[in-house]
Amino acid sequence: MSPSSRPPRSPRGGGGGPAGPPKGRRTGGKSAGRAGGKSGGKGAGRGSGKGSGARTGPVRPSGGRPGDPRIGGRTAGRASGASPGKSLGGEQVEGRQAVRELLIAQRRKVHEIQLAGDLEDDESVEDIVALARANRVPVLYVARKKLESAARSEAPQGVLARAASLPEVELSTFLRRRAGRAPFLVAIDSVTDPGNLGAIIRTCDGAGVDGVVLPRHRAVHVTPTVAKAAAGAVEHVPIALVGGLPAALAHIRDAGIWVVGLDDAADRDLFDLGDLADEGICLVLGAEGAGLSRLVRERCDLVVSIPMRGRVSSLNVAAAAALATYEVARRRG
Repeated sequence: MSPSSRPPRSPRGGGGGPAGPPKGRRTGGKSAGRAGGKSGGKGAGRGSGKGSGARTGPVRPSGGRPGDPRIGGRTAGRASGASPGKSLGGEQVEGRQAVRELLIAQRRKVHEIQLAGDLEDDESVEDIVALARANRVPVLYVARKKLESAARSEAPQGVLARAASLPEVELSTFLRRRAGRAPFLVAIDSVTDPGNLGAIIRTCDGAGVDGVVLPRHRAVHVTPTVAKAAAGAVEHVPIALVGGLPAALAHIRDAGIWVVGLDDAADRDLFDLGDLADEGICLVLGAEGAGLSRLVRERCDLVVSIPMRGRVSSLNVAAAAALATYEVARRRG
């Protein structure tokens, strides 16, 4: 996928949808996250578009228009996550690894640690107590029944912490190069399953993703189940909440970052990204079952599928996120 083969992008900077391949070819299919959803559609990538004709895609994005307050028909403030509403959450953290990482990261104030009175000491518990004392965080021993009654995740492992909400990051901070590398982002379109979101955030930490973009509304944020499933990665992966994901993606495109959606019916497949992975890239994952919304898909520069070689037609969103982020990480080296 060489830059010279990419036709010009729409001059509307994201409001007009992706500049796709020649007329008659598909850039995206039905639900865009059946490559990342629980319910299946037709095989993701069984027709990966390798049959005939040269592939074409949008031209390399150029920098945005400095000082232009209009991003995809919305204000730049909304696109950058400045809209009021639900917070990121994370005020209650449960599970040994999640609480340990909360204390290690020191990104937010920890009010207290609760330990079950019958909890057997092991290395992780000793670490939690030592870290709490070093940070002058009160440690309370309570009856296990009381702790489990207060818990909001399954099997809190006898450990619970109360803390300030996770700090949100402005979207604009994700758009800068870091240590000479172009940004590597993941945007999540209306995922509502806490276990899936936690697994995605954990994967993003492992794959070296610079930041995660979440919608402020109609999506799960950092609940105790999310924090526990992420094994503490929520303390290390910066997360931006945005008022409207389509507007935020337009803002990302205007900053010269490729926006790549995952869709099981796309003609191109994930493993054909080529040198795009070395540039600024934002992978967009769809909700469980429903996939990418129409407006979000229209903001993507291109849409790719994950090839499915067996009988099952799709991967769930957490598995799709793991495969896609590590493919980009592998290519970036």
